[in-house]
Amino acid sequence: MRARWLAGVLCGVAMPLAGQHATVIRELGHSVSAPLRSLVDQQAGYVAEDDDGEFRETTNTAAASVDDLVAQTTSGSPLVTVPGLNVLGLGYGFTGPNGTHNPSGVPPDPNAAVGATQVVETVNLSLAVFDKATGTATLGPIFIGSLWKTFNASCADGASLADPIVLWDKQAGRWVIKIGTLGTPYLSCIAVSKTGDATGAYYLYAFQQQADGRYTGQKLSVWADAYYLNTSITNNSVYAGPSACAVDRSRMLSGLSATMQCIQINNTQITGMLPCDMDGPTGPPAGSPNYFLVEGPKGSSSLYLYRYHVDFTTPANTALTGPVVIPVAPYSASGQVPQLGTTQKLNTNGTGLMQRLSYRNFANAVPPYEVLLATNSVITGKSTQKGVGMRWYEIHNPAGTPVLYQQGTYAPDLNYRWMGAIAMDGMGDIALGYTISTTTGYPSVRYTGRVPSDPPSTMETEATIFNGSGYQSNSDRWGDYTSMSVDPVDDCTMWYTGQYMAGTGNVEWATRLFSFHFPSCQPAARNGAGQH
Repeated sequence: MRARWLAGVLCGVAMPLAGQHATVIRELGHSVSAPLRSLVDQQAGYVAEDDDGEFRETTNTAAASVDDLVAQTTSGSPLVTVPGLNVLGLGYGFTGPNGTHNPSGVPPDPNAAVGATQVVETVNLSLAVFDKATGTATLGPIFIGSLWKTFNASCADGASLADPIVLWDKQAGRWVIKIGTLGTPYLSCIAVSKTGDATGAYYLYAFQQQADGRYTGQKLSVWADAYYLNTSITNNSVYAGPSACAVDRSRMLSGLSATMQCIQINNTQITGMLPCDMDGPTGPPAGSPNYFLVEGPKGSSSLYLYRYHVDFTTPANTALTGPVVIPVAPYSASGQVPQLGTTQKLNTNGTGLMQRLSYRNFANAVPPYEVLLATNSVITGKSTQKGVGMRWYEIHNPAGTPVLYQQGTYAPDLNYRWMGAIAMDGMGDIALGYTISTTTGYPSVRYTGRVPSDPPSTMETEATIFNGSGYQSNSDRWGDYTSMSVDPVDDCTMWYTGQYMAGTGNVEWATRLFSFHFPSCQPAARNGAGQH
């Protein structure tokens, strides 16, 4: 491994954004859906909408780049995990209770969340529900827009929908589904389940964003006081900067009228901002703001941390403070990666952090501490020998003076790894899933991880989840995100959802649902666990 580069310092002071006040957005309306299990509208006839790629970057990976001082160029310690289920998810070859899924466009944007007894997967533009114990599909494929079909025509218009996200609200025991529109009107469509059963009825909402323009990359998170959302705003095809939003969670959990409050950051040099999403049984301290994290301007070698405090009763008290600038090891954003058997390259979305920004509160550790985990893909290697690796960051104390506890770039060879998702279990073990492309193999799904006793800033050897059997032709749009979720019941089992090609073509993509856990993570041992 190269020289380790750790930073425990920061630059800048968290100050309210000058001249920025929360814009209150009232719902277009709210309603209640029919039980999801009663909806039979499949994806047929709908084409996944291309959001133009919030993070699109067309530079070739052979372009000039800085040396990665935290690149892990060795395989690391042997990866020891206990595999669970490895089942076919939505995509090519999937058949569920509601029929066969026939993908009709790219990108798929696979995302999944795990609840008490179920796993819900979303892709552009379908969803399915699985039994958590067996991996059996119990519902799906269902067109996501079906939820809003009798409530809001735009939220049900398959020609204008993209970027679905599903989350499990651990504190409330509810499912939250979000999808956005990419045509007029520009909406955030949110559904909150009435119960813990994903196949039941949902409270439905639609919010129209506060400015004209194309909204992309709407990433959602669950927090104690709100559901938080990031959007990226363009006006007349000109990027205007990210916007941080909060939606009134408590009222939505009861199916009552709700508002959204958004604060735009007028900085066109940053994009791909993420709100943090809670993991584990312990929520943030009372009154804690939500943390938004974004890469600093190109070449700055930094992360920007914002703190969002929302007040739904008195919006004048709502404030977004920041940025707190967290220096990181220099890197160059990845661009496109090659595939075996074709000149068609794939976009890595290398100019943004990847969904989710996971948060965990080790309140019983000695001393207690809070953690943020983030990942992005960066160029590795020197001269013309370049690959793409998964950069990852572990940040402590986001409420005070943030500390970059550790960072690394998993790049044990010159292959191409991108589209990562990262999470931490209740023992402090970290799991990182991603796509890999090599000179001898098609794009495939792999993962790695680490335990607290591993050398700082290193991951263990990688393992294969599923190998692809073809390349993607005619499009570089591989996707915008994958997902790594932690089982809320045992706080140990990880669920990764990623994509691969089941055959050569443009719409032959498929997904896997894969679960595993680290041997040391046992429910009885979690209390007080951590790295200190």
